[in-house]
Amino acid sequence: MEKRVTVKSEREEYRLFRSRAIVAAVFVFIALSLVVFRLVYLQVNNHEHYTELSKQNYQKRIPVPPPRGLIYDRNGVVLADNHVEYVLEAVRDDVADMDGSLKRLMQLLPITSQDVNKFKQKLRVNSRFLPVILRKNLSEKEIAIFSVNRSRFPGFRISVRTERNYPLGSVASHVIGYVGRIDKRDLKRLDKDEYAGTTHIGKSGIEKQYESRLHGKAGYELTEVDAHGKPQLVLDEKSPIAGEDLFLTIDLELQLKAEELLKEYNGAMVAIDPRNGEVLAMVSVPTYDPNLFINGISYANYNALRDNPDRPLYNRAIQGAYPPGSTIKPMAALAGLNAGVVTPSSSIYAKGFFQIPGNRHRFRCWKKSGHGHVSLNRAIYQSCDVYFYDLAFRMGIKRYSSAMQRFGFGHKTGIDLPHERSGVMPSPEWKRKRFNKFWYPGDTVNVGIGQGFFTATPLQLAQATAILATKGHGIKPHLLRSTRISRNLPEKLLSIWRLETIGVSKPRFWDDVIRGMTNVVHGPHGTARRAGAGAKYRFAGKTGTAQVFGIAQNKTYNAHKLDKKLHDHSLFVAFAPVDKPTIALAIIAENAGGGSKVAAPMARILLDTYLLSDEEKKKIKEEEEAKEAKLQAKKGNKPASKNNKKQPNKPPKKKKRG
Repeated sequence: MEKRVTVKSEREEYRLFRSRAIVAAVFVFIALSLVVFRLVYLQVNNHEHYTELSKQNYQKRIPVPPPRGLIYDRNGVVLADNHVEYVLEAVRDDVADMDGSLKRLMQLLPITSQDVNKFKQKLRVNSRFLPVILRKNLSEKEIAIFSVNRSRFPGFRISVRTERNYPLGSVASHVIGYVGRIDKRDLKRLDKDEYAGTTHIGKSGIEKQYESRLHGKAGYELTEVDAHGKPQLVLDEKSPIAGEDLFLTIDLELQLKAEELLKEYNGAMVAIDPRNGEVLAMVSVPTYDPNLFINGISYANYNALRDNPDRPLYNRAIQGAYPPGSTIKPMAALAGLNAGVVTPSSSIYAKGFFQIPGNRHRFRCWKKSGHGHVSLNRAIYQSCDVYFYDLAFRMGIKRYSSAMQRFGFGHKTGIDLPHERSGVMPSPEWKRKRFNKFWYPGDTVNVGIGQGFFTATPLQLAQATAILATKGHGIKPHLLRSTRISRNLPEKLLSIWRLETIGVSKPRFWDDVIRGMTNVVHGPHGTARRAGAGAKYRFAGKTGTAQVFGIAQNKTYNAHKLDKKLHDHSLFVAFAPVDKPTIALAIIAENAGGGSKVAAPMARILLDTYLLSDEEKKKIKEEEEAKEAKLQAKKGNKPASKNNKKQPNKPPKKKKRG
């Protein structure tokens, strides 16, 4: 009997249909869920965003950049302002024959082919309804010429724009800094709404440090546009809020005098009010003109600054790490007193060199014959190296380094400027990390006179001197003194930023150290006695001479035969008046020689400039002119007068002050 063959199974067909129906239903459900989710996302979550985009089909928000805040010195002298200029601009959509108009304008006004090329590049990038600048800084004559011929150039117009300007040029350029055009890196970190319409931003100095204060808040104009995006009617507007005006702590008169004194040298000078940390002057030489950077510095000018071996863009006051030399000896003396290593009355015999016990190497003093028996006071005012070699060796590097760090060495001061360096207050751990080498006793000896691995910035030296002047009250140096939100409102003074107070075991130790510093300039045998001669006030100081390169044992060098860049640095720190200090300063003149010859006389002039009245300054000037006249009379030269028509070919050299 044959098997029965089943051709069709209703049960299997039903099972297959049901499984396919379930899969289809799940697929349809997922698809509908995605559609519903997307609709909710667009119409509920992003309702405001897409409503705004919809409005932009007939409304356009045009940003209005805020006026940048001005920068003044402490006495209200303008250091950075906004210069009003007249520009020739055009709207692409309003000009029928752009090429023809440009050719006619080049015949009418001094417009170069370079101006035209830049103009055409901007036209391709910008909206065809927004104005694009063709020429800047139009003179009154050029404005008059265009105004007469304006009917021949439809779509072109003259507008008023503001541009950052530094009226004093290179004066205090490292402090003020400069603004430049916003680039791609700036766009990544800026708030696009706040900077919409803004073309420039602070790039360095105070301009960069206080960008948020100087910039202000942007405004806008809500404009109705047609189908082509062309503005038709202003619907709403919000005025921009101008940036804050900044009043710096800088005293312009002192700043100018310091820059004048340092113009023959590369170097830096920092002056601080020790009572509150206000930076009265900060100079780094050579300087540069910040106006070059405003609208994009040319390749030629930038290469000249970048490739200059004197590095004019480098702020030596906060970035220059120099061996501080003997300027740190007063701080070292206080550290030794506080540690009980030395006393005010104890003395050592300095025979012209120092030797570590069991070692034949000689660490020489600047005075080859030696100072003989030296106490702390004499060690400071005659700058005896042997005394401080011995002091550092007996303290040990750990105690010495820790004590000097309390004066701010090895740490950033925290001044309100970008790119400050910390210098180096060395220690065994630092050397191991930096060079992977052991610390030797000879390293400690060198550090004892501010040489070896020890480096400090001029700002750190000024801060440490201010701490001495106030007998341990540390103040954080700062440049911003006050702000003003509106021209109709008064300035708002900032609070004083205090640091930790340095304590000593016996308060009289401060007086012992300051007495030695006072004798540096007023004592009969002080290293800077010439700089202190005839002063109308008493001040304390300390000379420093930092070696640029090492000298082999028992060898000397002739400075006249040596390359100028290998000459010693000249340093000086001071504060005045001694009883109630109102100024502390530090000066370094690179490769200028001894501190008593160059830096100390500079400091005296700066102190006179700041402390003396106009009448006293006038009297001193008259006395100097009288001395100069007598000197010229002895040499057989007639002093130049206003009535003399003939002037000598070579003016007589002025005698150095102090």
